[in-house]
Amino acid sequence: MSTGPSGDKVRTDRWLWAARFFKTRSLAAEAVDGGKVQVNGTRVRRSKMIAVGDLLRITKPPYEFAIEVLQLAEHRVSAKLAQDFYAETADSVRARELLSAQLKYQPSTSYEGKGRPTKRDRREIDRFKRGR
Repeated sequence: MSTGPSGDKVRTDRWLWAARFFKTRSLAAEAVDGGKVQVNGTRVRRSKMIAVGDLLRITKPPYEFAIEVLQLAEHRVSAKLAQDFYAETADSVRARELLSAQLKYQPSTSYEGKGRPTKRDRREIDRFKRGR
C-alpha cells in the first residue's frame, strides 16, 4: 500500500476513493464538500489530511458509517484489500443492520397502473369531463 507524500497523511477525498466508499474521486470530493463526511466529529474540506487513527463518519443515505482509519492509501485497490484500510465500529454495524431490516420489511409503494389510457378509457374520460 502506498502512503501519502509525507508518508503519514493523505487527503480525505483521495482516501475515501481509495477505500472504495465512493466510485470516483469527484463523488468523494462532492460528499466531503456537502458535509456528508466528518473527521473526528468536525466537518472538513476535501484537502484535510487524515492520519491513521482518525475517526470518520460517512453518510451515504440511507446508511451512515462510523469508521476508524487503519491504513493510508492514495491509489485505489481491490475491494478485498480496501477492507483492510478501516475498521467499522460495532455501533455503526448494528445501526446499519437494524436500518436494513426495517427497510426490508417496510411496505413499498409501487405504481399499479398500466401506463397510458386506452382508446376506450380516453372516451370515458372525455364523457366524464363533458358531463354526459
